[in-house]
Amino acid sequence: MSFLVFADGTANLPKKMMDGIRILPCEYLIDGRMEVYDGNLELFDAHSYYDRLRAGVTVQTSLLGMEGFLSSFAPVLEQGIDIIYISMSSGISGTYSAAWATGQELMEKYPGRTVHVVDSKGCGFGSGLLAVRAARLARDGVPAAEAGEILDNEVIHACQYFTVDDLGFLKRTGRVSGVAANIGTILNIKPILYGDTTGHIVPCDKVRGRRKAVEMLADKYKEKKTETQDLPVCISHGDCLEDAGHLAELISRISPEAEICICEHEPVSGAHVGPGMLGLFFRGITR
Repeated sequence: MSFLVFADGTANLPKKMMDGIRILPCEYLIDGRMEVYDGNLELFDAHSYYDRLRAGVTVQTSLLGMEGFLSSFAPVLEQGIDIIYISMSSGISGTYSAAWATGQELMEKYPGRTVHVVDSKGCGFGSGLLAVRAARLARDGVPAAEAGEILDNEVIHACQYFTVDDLGFLKRTGRVSGVAANIGTILNIKPILYGDTTGHIVPCDKVRGRRKAVEMLADKYKEKKTETQDLPVCISHGDCLEDAGHLAELISRISPEAEICICEHEPVSGAHVGPGMLGLFFRGITR
Protein backbone atom coordinates (compact mmCIF):
# COMPACT_ATOMS: atom_id res chain seq x y z
CA MET A 1 0.00 0.00 0.00
CA SER A 2 1.24 3.49 -0.85
CA PHE A 3 -0.49 5.04 2.16
CA LEU A 4 -2.72 4.07 5.10
CA VAL A 5 -6.41 4.92 5.11
CA PHE A 6 -8.14 6.03 8.31
CA ALA A 7 -11.86 6.46 8.92
CA ASP A 8 -13.89 6.39 12.12
CA GLY A 9 -16.86 4.51 13.48
CA THR A 10 -19.36 6.80 11.80
CA ALA A 11 -18.24 5.46 8.40
CA ASN A 12 -20.64 2.57 9.10
CA LEU A 13 -18.53 -0.04 7.29
CA PRO A 14 -19.20 -3.75 7.82
CA LYS A 15 -16.12 -5.90 8.34
CA LYS A 16 -16.13 -7.22 4.76
CA MET A 17 -15.59 -3.67 3.45
CA MET A 18 -12.79 -2.66 5.85
CA ASP A 19 -9.85 -4.15 3.96
CA GLY A 20 -7.02 -1.63 4.13
CA ILE A 21 -8.95 0.77 6.38
CA ARG A 22 -8.07 1.54 9.99
CA ILE A 23 -11.07 2.61 12.09
CA LEU A 24 -10.82 5.17 14.89
CA PRO A 25 -13.27 4.56 17.76
CA CYS A 26 -16.01 7.02 18.71
CA GLU A 27 -17.48 7.69 22.13
CA TYR A 28 -21.05 8.45 23.12
CA LEU A 29 -22.86 8.91 26.41
CA ILE A 30 -26.06 6.89 26.72
CA ASP A 31 -28.25 7.30 29.78
CA GLY A 32 -25.25 8.71 31.66
CA ARG A 33 -22.88 5.87 30.74
CA MET A 34 -19.93 6.31 28.38
CA GLU A 35 -19.72 3.77 25.57
CA VAL A 36 -17.02 3.30 22.94
CA TYR A 37 -18.00 2.26 19.43
CA ASP A 38 -14.98 0.80 17.65
CA GLY A 39 -16.67 0.37 14.27
CA ASN A 40 -17.47 -3.33 14.71
CA LEU A 41 -21.06 -3.61 13.48
CA GLU A 42 -21.08 -7.34 14.20
CA LEU A 43 -20.86 -6.56 17.94
CA PHE A 44 -23.33 -3.66 17.85
CA ASP A 45 -26.77 -4.69 19.15
CA ALA A 46 -28.77 -2.30 16.97
CA HIS A 47 -32.17 -3.61 18.04
CA SER A 48 -31.46 -3.04 21.72
CA TYR A 49 -29.87 0.36 21.07
CA TYR A 50 -32.71 1.74 18.97
CA ASP A 51 -35.29 0.26 21.32
CA ARG A 52 -33.69 2.29 24.11
CA LEU A 53 -34.00 5.41 21.97
CA ARG A 54 -37.67 4.59 21.35
CA ALA A 55 -38.10 4.36 25.12
CA GLY A 56 -36.72 7.88 25.54
CA VAL A 57 -33.14 7.16 26.65
CA THR A 58 -30.91 10.13 25.82
CA VAL A 59 -27.63 9.92 23.92
CA GLN A 60 -24.91 12.55 23.75
CA THR A 61 -22.18 12.27 21.15
CA SER A 62 -18.70 13.80 21.12
CA LEU A 63 -16.36 14.58 18.25
CA LEU A 64 -12.91 13.15 17.77
CA GLY A 65 -10.23 15.52 19.06
CA MET A 66 -6.65 16.37 18.16
CA GLU A 67 -5.19 14.21 20.91
CA GLY A 68 -6.77 11.08 19.46
CA PHE A 69 -5.61 11.92 15.95
CA LEU A 70 -2.07 12.59 17.16
CA SER A 71 -1.79 9.27 18.97
CA SER A 72 -3.16 7.38 15.95
CA PHE A 73 -1.35 9.20 13.14
CA ALA A 74 2.12 9.85 14.60
CA PRO A 75 3.27 6.19 14.86
CA VAL A 76 2.30 5.64 11.22
CA LEU A 77 4.23 8.68 10.01
CA GLU A 78 7.24 7.61 12.07
CA GLN A 79 7.33 4.44 9.96
CA GLY A 80 7.52 6.57 6.82
CA ILE A 81 3.93 5.85 5.76
CA ASP A 82 1.59 8.58 4.50
CA ILE A 83 -2.02 8.94 5.68
CA ILE A 84 -5.40 9.72 4.20
CA TYR A 85 -8.24 10.24 6.68
CA ILE A 86 -11.85 10.29 5.46
CA SER A 87 -13.71 12.59 7.84
CA MET A 88 -17.40 12.97 8.48
CA SER A 89 -18.86 16.20 7.13
CA SER A 90 -17.53 19.52 8.36
CA GLY A 91 -21.14 20.69 8.05
CA ILE A 92 -22.29 18.53 10.96
CA SER A 93 -19.18 18.05 13.11
CA GLY A 94 -15.92 19.69 14.13
CA THR A 95 -14.06 16.43 13.52
CA TYR A 96 -12.77 17.55 10.12
CA SER A 97 -11.24 20.72 11.57
CA ALA A 98 -9.53 18.79 14.37
CA ALA A 99 -8.13 16.22 11.92
CA TRP A 100 -6.95 18.90 9.49
CA ALA A 101 -5.18 20.87 12.24
CA THR A 102 -3.53 17.68 13.48
CA GLY A 103 -2.37 16.87 9.97
CA GLN A 104 -0.77 20.28 9.53
CA GLU A 105 1.07 19.94 12.84
CA LEU A 106 2.32 16.46 12.02
CA MET A 107 3.51 17.35 8.52
CA GLU A 108 5.69 20.03 10.09
CA LYS A 109 7.08 17.45 12.51
CA TYR A 110 7.61 14.83 9.79
CA PRO A 111 8.81 16.70 6.68
CA GLY A 112 8.16 14.85 3.45
CA ARG A 113 5.21 12.93 4.83
CA THR A 114 1.60 13.54 3.74
CA VAL A 115 -1.51 13.68 5.91
CA HIS A 116 -4.47 14.39 3.65
CA VAL A 117 -7.87 14.90 5.29
CA VAL A 118 -10.90 14.46 3.03
CA ASP A 119 -14.07 16.29 4.03
CA SER A 120 -16.62 13.71 2.91
CA LYS A 121 -19.48 16.21 3.28
CA GLY A 122 -21.39 13.25 4.63
CA CYS A 123 -21.64 10.61 7.31
CA GLY A 124 -22.35 6.91 7.54
CA PHE A 125 -21.68 5.26 4.20
CA GLY A 126 -21.38 8.80 2.82
CA SER A 127 -17.85 8.76 4.22
CA GLY A 128 -17.49 4.98 4.28
CA LEU A 129 -17.68 4.50 0.52
CA LEU A 130 -15.01 7.17 0.04
CA ALA A 131 -12.81 5.22 2.47
CA VAL A 132 -13.35 2.08 0.39
CA ARG A 133 -12.27 3.94 -2.75
CA ALA A 134 -9.24 5.34 -0.89
CA ALA A 135 -8.16 1.83 0.14
CA ARG A 136 -8.37 0.72 -3.50
CA LEU A 137 -6.16 3.62 -4.56
CA ALA A 138 -3.64 2.67 -1.86
CA ARG A 139 -3.57 -0.95 -3.07
CA ASP A 140 -3.03 0.30 -6.62
CA GLY A 141 0.05 2.22 -5.46
CA VAL A 142 -1.31 5.72 -6.11
CA PRO A 143 0.70 8.27 -4.06
CA ALA A 144 -1.14 9.89 -1.15
CA ALA A 145 -1.07 13.41 -2.58
CA GLU A 146 -2.51 12.23 -5.91
CA ALA A 147 -5.07 9.99 -4.22
CA GLY A 148 -6.15 12.86 -1.97
CA GLU A 149 -6.93 15.00 -5.00
CA ILE A 150 -8.90 12.16 -6.61
CA LEU A 151 -10.91 11.65 -3.43
CA ASP A 152 -11.62 15.37 -2.99
CA ASN A 153 -13.07 15.33 -6.51
CA GLU A 154 -15.14 12.24 -5.69
CA VAL A 155 -17.00 13.94 -2.83
CA ILE A 156 -19.50 15.57 -5.21
CA HIS A 157 -20.48 12.07 -6.42
CA ALA A 158 -21.10 10.65 -2.92
CA CYS A 159 -24.90 10.62 -2.91
CA GLN A 160 -26.71 10.08 0.37
CA TYR A 161 -30.46 10.21 0.84
CA PHE A 162 -32.44 9.15 3.87
CA THR A 163 -35.76 9.32 5.62
CA VAL A 164 -36.68 9.12 9.29
CA ASP A 165 -39.62 7.64 11.10
CA ASP A 166 -39.73 10.11 13.99
CA LEU A 167 -39.18 13.80 13.29
CA GLY A 168 -38.65 14.37 17.01
CA PHE A 169 -34.99 13.30 16.75
CA LEU A 170 -34.36 15.84 13.99
CA LYS A 171 -36.21 18.42 16.06
CA ARG A 172 -33.83 17.87 18.96
CA THR A 173 -30.82 18.42 16.68
CA GLY A 174 -32.35 21.53 15.10
CA ARG A 175 -32.96 20.04 11.65
CA VAL A 176 -36.68 20.88 11.73
CA SER A 177 -38.72 23.27 13.86
CA GLY A 178 -40.90 22.03 16.68
CA VAL A 179 -44.04 23.08 14.80
CA ALA A 180 -42.94 21.25 11.64
CA ALA A 181 -42.10 18.15 13.64
CA ASN A 182 -45.50 18.12 15.33
CA ILE A 183 -47.37 18.67 12.06
CA GLY A 184 -45.31 15.98 10.37
CA THR A 185 -46.17 13.51 13.11
CA ILE A 186 -49.88 14.29 13.00
CA LEU A 187 -50.13 14.18 9.19
CA ASN A 188 -47.74 11.22 8.77
CA ILE A 189 -45.40 13.38 6.70
CA LYS A 190 -42.04 11.74 6.00
CA PRO A 191 -39.14 13.96 4.95
CA ILE A 192 -36.57 12.96 2.37
CA LEU A 193 -33.22 14.43 3.38
CA TYR A 194 -29.79 14.48 1.78
CA GLY A 195 -26.24 15.66 2.29
CA ASP A 196 -25.83 18.79 0.16
CA THR A 197 -22.64 20.13 -1.42
CA THR A 198 -21.80 22.11 1.73
CA GLY A 199 -22.01 19.01 3.92
CA HIS A 200 -25.24 19.98 5.66
CA ILE A 201 -28.25 17.70 6.01
CA VAL A 202 -31.22 19.38 4.36
CA PRO A 203 -34.68 18.31 3.18
CA CYS A 204 -35.17 17.80 -0.55
CA ASP A 205 -38.69 16.37 -0.58
CA LYS A 206 -41.51 15.08 1.59
CA VAL A 207 -44.20 12.47 1.14
CA ARG A 208 -47.08 11.11 3.16
CA GLY A 209 -46.52 7.65 4.56
CA ARG A 210 -43.56 5.38 5.09
CA ARG A 211 -44.02 3.27 1.97
CA LYS A 212 -43.99 6.37 -0.23
CA ALA A 213 -40.81 7.50 1.51
CA VAL A 214 -39.05 4.23 0.70
CA GLU A 215 -40.18 4.48 -2.92
CA MET A 216 -38.92 8.06 -3.10
CA LEU A 217 -35.45 6.94 -2.02
CA ALA A 218 -35.43 4.49 -4.91
CA ASP A 219 -36.56 7.28 -7.23
CA LYS A 220 -33.59 9.39 -6.12
CA TYR A 221 -31.28 6.51 -6.96
CA LYS A 222 -32.82 6.12 -10.42
CA GLU A 223 -32.39 9.85 -11.02
CA LYS A 224 -28.79 10.14 -9.83
CA LYS A 225 -27.11 6.77 -10.46
CA THR A 226 -24.14 6.43 -12.77
CA GLU A 227 -23.97 3.85 -15.54
CA THR A 228 -20.81 2.26 -14.13
CA GLN A 229 -21.37 0.61 -10.75
CA ASP A 230 -17.85 0.12 -9.34
CA LEU A 231 -18.92 0.57 -5.71
CA PRO A 232 -21.73 -1.13 -3.80
CA VAL A 233 -25.08 0.53 -3.28
CA CYS A 234 -25.35 0.73 0.51
CA ILE A 235 -28.42 0.82 2.72
CA SER A 236 -28.27 1.46 6.44
CA HIS A 237 -31.20 1.32 8.82
CA GLY A 238 -32.13 2.16 12.39
CA ASP A 239 -33.68 -1.21 13.29
CA CYS A 240 -36.08 -1.39 10.32
CA LEU A 241 -34.74 -4.33 8.34
CA GLU A 242 -38.01 -4.97 6.51
CA ASP A 243 -37.99 -1.46 5.01
CA ALA A 244 -34.32 -1.86 4.11
CA GLY A 245 -35.15 -5.09 2.29
CA HIS A 246 -37.98 -3.38 0.41
CA LEU A 247 -35.65 -0.59 -0.67
CA ALA A 248 -33.03 -3.13 -1.79
CA GLU A 249 -35.67 -4.88 -3.90
CA LEU A 250 -36.60 -1.59 -5.58
CA ILE A 251 -32.92 -0.84 -6.27
CA SER A 252 -32.46 -4.31 -7.77
CA ARG A 253 -35.32 -3.67 -10.19
CA ILE A 254 -33.62 -0.48 -11.35
CA SER A 255 -30.09 -1.95 -11.50
CA PRO A 256 -30.19 -5.77 -11.48
CA GLU A 257 -26.39 -5.91 -11.64
CA ALA A 258 -25.82 -3.67 -8.60
CA GLU A 259 -24.09 -5.07 -5.52
CA ILE A 260 -26.23 -4.07 -2.55
CA CYS A 261 -25.00 -3.93 1.04
CA ILE A 262 -27.51 -3.71 3.91
CA CYS A 263 -26.48 -3.14 7.51
CA GLU A 264 -27.53 -1.46 10.74
CA HIS A 265 -26.85 2.25 11.10
CA GLU A 266 -24.08 2.87 13.62
CA PRO A 267 -24.93 4.38 17.03
CA VAL A 268 -23.14 7.74 16.92
CA SER A 269 -24.91 9.52 14.07
CA GLY A 270 -27.81 7.13 14.67
CA ALA A 271 -28.55 9.05 17.87
CA HIS A 272 -29.38 12.10 15.76
CA VAL A 273 -31.69 10.42 13.23
CA GLY A 274 -33.29 7.86 15.51
CA PRO A 275 -34.94 4.47 15.14
CA GLY A 276 -36.59 3.94 11.77
CA MET A 277 -33.91 5.88 9.89
CA LEU A 278 -33.45 4.45 6.41
CA GLY A 279 -30.50 5.67 4.35
CA LEU A 280 -29.35 5.06 0.78
CA PHE A 281 -25.75 5.71 -0.28
CA PHE A 282 -24.23 5.34 -3.74
CA ARG A 283 -21.92 6.93 -6.28
CA GLY A 284 -24.03 9.21 -8.46
CA ILE A 285 -23.62 11.75 -11.24
CA THR A 286 -23.80 14.52 -8.66
CA ARG A 287 -25.35 15.20 -5.28
